[in-house]
Amino acid sequence: MDTRAKVLQLFKSLHRTRQDVFRGDNQALEAARLKINSEFRSHLTESSTEQITKLLKLGSDVEVILQKTVIQGVHTNHNTILLRPREDVLLNNVPFNDNPTKKTT
Repeated sequence: MDTRAKVLQLFKSLHRTRQDVFRGDNQALEAARLKINSEFRSHLTESSTEQITKLLKLGSDVEVILQKTVIQGVHTNHNTILLRPREDVLLNNVPFNDNPTKKTT
């Protein structure tokens, strides 16, 4: 895949991730859209293959960070926040066992 296609693919992927991560929060959606667009626009004339590769790596790292670490919260009153985690952020918790047993082999 040529470099131009990789850049376009990352651009679209970041916007899809933005829409998923900030679903329902118009202010965050708009701020993320502006930031993604401005970052890509600021490097529009980049011609160094090495630098483009570094920027692609940075963009894909940002996408992973957004997917894995961002959780939406909504203020319900002055001291309460309702968290709205996505399914891919939640971990499977193992229930605590008060009476652990040793495995015999």
